[in-house]
Amino acid sequence: MLTSKLPKVGTTIFTQMSALAAEHGAINLSQGFPDFPAPERLRQALGKAAMAGRNQYPPMSGLPELREAVARQIQRFRDVVVDPVNEITIVPGATEGIFCAITAVVKTGDEVILLDPAYDSYAPAVALSGGLPVHVPLGGTGFKPDWGRIEAAITARTRLIVINSPHNPSGSVFTQADMKQLDHLAGHYDLLVCSDEVYEFLVFDDQRHYSVLEFPALRERSFAHFSFGKTFGVTGWKTGYCVAPPALTQELRKIHQYVAFVGVTPVQAALAQFMDEYPDYPATLAGFYQQKRDLFCQGLAASRFRFTPSTGSYFQVLDYSDITDTPDTRLCEQWTREIGVASIPMSVFYQEPPKKQQLRFCFAKADDTLQEAARRLCKI
Repeated sequence: MLTSKLPKVGTTIFTQMSALAAEHGAINLSQGFPDFPAPERLRQALGKAAMAGRNQYPPMSGLPELREAVARQIQRFRDVVVDPVNEITIVPGATEGIFCAITAVVKTGDEVILLDPAYDSYAPAVALSGGLPVHVPLGGTGFKPDWGRIEAAITARTRLIVINSPHNPSGSVFTQADMKQLDHLAGHYDLLVCSDEVYEFLVFDDQRHYSVLEFPALRERSFAHFSFGKTFGVTGWKTGYCVAPPALTQELRKIHQYVAFVGVTPVQAALAQFMDEYPDYPATLAGFYQQKRDLFCQGLAASRFRFTPSTGSYFQVLDYSDITDTPDTRLCEQWTREIGVASIPMSVFYQEPPKKQQLRFCFAKADDTLQEAARRLCKI
């Protein structure tokens, strides 16, 4: 008889809610993807690359021109010099990169600290590696790390800590002080760090994103993961990259070559061309998405929801405790069917869900879509 290695894992909530939204013709603010076109020149570059014959295997670590473009982008926006040969690996999506990083360094019995609410791919990767996820909740209404509580969770078996900023699902952002605390703990306890930074350019209200790459001691012990899909609005292209010091990169590539081997060649070629032609494109994203956040929040001003505008990512958390006490997993399905707006229940991102009544909504949508969704939610 088959014994599942992931007995508590089923189809992801994102797949379930997108399918339910499609079934009922609901506005899909559940899964995190834009419903507007990616840059035209980027799409043209993909067709050009495919028609030019760039359709066979690229190097396992990624096309050289794309790794070089990534290195230039990191230097441009982070003022950090990265070796494109030995420190950058192109992967078919940041999720694959994170899986490979965790698999590369976590052994049976190792403990891995996860900060809840945590993206749903982290814990399964730890479990499949024989590790033990140790869940530490982010604190308060602002989803901030409680560094005293995090330190108290560290034991002699702690191998790795996984962080995510800008944060999915909460929309919070680590401060410089947070990163310095992480730097101290990682160095003091000799921990490795897996840093999910896929929303790096989506930070609002004149705040900024601090990458592990900007802290020399952290950089030497960290895998930093990024997403072309999030930055360039092409989530379906499933392409990202991992930046890590040579020794960690070598271990990640050992796993990557047997999981996916390579990313898609014409996609990589198109991204490299677009990044060379429009190097400042990422700088436009904060203002673009902040306008969408503001539009959605302004549309909800007359609603019965409680919320604090997101400071990063393209997600907004809404507290519905003044409306109903229905569990969030039931309510998101009910409102998809009855109100016509799909969302994600926050409780699914926790090992032990707190007594909060919250749903996550994606605002990476066309303005008229956001306005109609807000209008429907205000009627509740």
